Amino acid sequence: MLKLLKRYWVVIRRPSVHFSLGFLTIGGFIGGVMFWGAFNTAMELTNTEKFCTGCHEMRDNVFAELKSTIHYTNRSGVRAVCSDCHVPHNWTDKMARKMKASKEVWGKIFGTIDTREKFLDMRLELAQHEWSRLKANDSLECRNCHNYDSMDFTRQSARAQAMHSTYLANKEKTCIDCHKGIAHRLPHIPPGDAPSDTPGQKVPHGDASAGSGDAKP
Repeated sequence: MLKLLKRYWVVIRRPSVHFSLGFLTIGGFIGGVMFWGAFNTAMELTNTEKFCTGCHEMRDNVFAELKSTIHYTNRSGVRAVCSDCHVPHNWTDKMARKMKASKEVWGKIFGTIDTREKFLDMRLELAQHEWSRLKANDSLECRNCHNYDSMDFTRQSARAQAMHSTYLANKEKTCIDCHKGIAHRLPHIPPGDAPSDTPGQKVPHGDASAGSGDAKP
């Protein structure tokens, strides 16, 4: 095997006999553009709502809940799809997120949450992973659409004004601290284990499938 690899390496290093340097350069450039186009197209396809809800684990659980929220249907007609909240928009962070998300393929193959019961059993753990991720990146995906500097406090409730002008202004909190249940129902949280970083948010302690759990400061 080592001899074979050495032989291939010698062939690769050997100057071309039949093609000019210009031909190889242009050919390499065109090939690179085609590869990048195909790669980027494939990445964008994995960000579509159709792809994200292609498996019943997502379609029958969290996607069904999303359809009843303001992020899915609203007066302005602007819809947030799965990737808007779960995939960073800038390229480097997006690639890192895609590599981490490859574990979901493993879970699909081995049926980690292939039933409603399994999903509910793991719901708190899955939610905590996302909460931690958004906490760590300062709610990057939220801020792709929601800009603090563009907020009109006069159109917000008194409670929202107080929360935003205090916790967001001094950067003491980030979006996910108060909006854990904004797009999906909050999981059942055992007594005493409620998030301590969530000012004023009510978290359910009963049946995880009951109520919307939306937290809107």
